[in-house]
Amino acid sequence: MALKNNQPRVIELPKICDPRGNLTFAQTPDQVPFEIARTFWLYDVPADAERGGHSLKGTDQLLVALAGSLDVNLFDGYSWQRVTLNRPYRALYIPAGLWRTLDNFTSGSVCLVLASEPYSEEEYIRDFDSYKQYAAEFEPRL
Repeated sequence: MALKNNQPRVIELPKICDPRGNLTFAQTPDQVPFEIARTFWLYDVPADAERGGHSLKGTDQLLVALAGSLDVNLFDGYSWQRVTLNRPYRALYIPAGLWRTLDNFTSGSVCLVLASEPYSEEEYIRDFDSYKQYAAEFEPRL
């Protein structure tokens, strides 16, 4: 299976400022570069915990720190990239095929994840050495 020629990137989401409180949204195809098939969120993550630790073969994701902050570490089989999410109007697009870990969660962090595919265990590569073998077939993307 060939990886899509997409790069991970931060997407600025619309921010509508109002004295009563701000509003941000994400919709397909304007901000979300895929049809949303699944939504989940991470919360109550201890500060020293790491989430992720896997790659998805065919699922794209968009991550948003709705509250607090966290770091997303991406690996394409060749190099690492770290992105800090700390604004609810900034989203990180992660195309299929990249290894990811999430860490440095601040107290009260909430991370929203939008996914292009429903959950399927067959989509996951959970062993880092297996992932490096998988990724060796593709060009660097970070």
